[in-house]
Amino acid sequence: MENILKKIGKISSFASRYIGIIIIAFSCLAFFWRDGFAWMTNYTSVFLGVIMFGMGLTIRLEDFRAIFSRPKEVIIGAVAQYTIMPVVAWVLCKVMNLPADLALGVILVGCCPGGTASNVITYIAGGDVALSVGMTIVSTLAAPVMTPFLVYILAGAWVEVSFWAMVLSVVKVILVPVLLGILLRTLAGDHVDKVSDVMPLISVVAIVMIIGGIVAINAEKILSCGVLVLGVVAIHNFCGMMLGLLAAKIFHVEYTRATAIAIEVGMQNSGLAVSLAAANFVANPLATLPGAIFSVWHNIAGSIFAGIRRSGVENRTRTGENGVSAA
Repeated sequence: MENILKKIGKISSFASRYIGIIIIAFSCLAFFWRDGFAWMTNYTSVFLGVIMFGMGLTIRLEDFRAIFSRPKEVIIGAVAQYTIMPVVAWVLCKVMNLPADLALGVILVGCCPGGTASNVITYIAGGDVALSVGMTIVSTLAAPVMTPFLVYILAGAWVEVSFWAMVLSVVKVILVPVLLGILLRTLAGDHVDKVSDVMPLISVVAIVMIIGGIVAINAEKILSCGVLVLGVVAIHNFCGMMLGLLAAKIFHVEYTRATAIAIEVGMQNSGLAVSLAAANFVANPLATLPGAIFSVWHNIAGSIFAGIRRSGVENRTRTGENGVSAA
């Protein structure tokens, strides 16, 4: 049994590292084999709940200590998360004069908390993983209030938004699963540790199924507006990481923590955006598309950014810098 878990752990590590490539591969498969993936959209909220439950299982009490031991950086990250990405999303929608469905989808992505993939990308980048986890926890726990509020304010110009319906959706697919995961971790930590390496693989499978389903049912629409959405998503993601890095630099945050902040701000829980669009905006089917494409893109762009920042860490190590310089 132990050997099996080790093998699964290796597969899980591989899947987490190359999630962008895996998502692209299965998205292409879903595009051409639509019947095999379309049914998955019926379970988007379930898949997202599984991902968030897995996140809860990974949270330890010491992770909360990271929040209090790095209050300055956590506050910078949280504020940047719920200002930079929502505002950039709204500006892009206005400047590019996006149709209502796509504008709603872009704003949904911008108003979501940080994604769990940011923790993996921060690790690859040589950034402060504990800080990344702390920021993800804070933004996720704030999501039941912040996400519906921001969507209500920013997307109201395009579509009618039900604030309380969105609050309920976020509570069901984010807060409850995360808290259940934390509770199980607290009650049965030793048993959870034995299978902890399996959870990233389950999360990768779940996000692939979410995106595969969205691609399958929107295949024709992707042909007509996929390039436009990809362009908006790429700009959105780039602005998030760069402005997050700038915010860290302004406040003189050291290099590895600045890396964590930039990645956290730029990488959203786009699965939540897809789930909220599917559950609350049935009349706007294209609203799921930006979240699905963002899920693919931010892993690719995040990996590239991680490579650049990791080179910076290695250069600083070679030149004997002590790691306390700014971003």
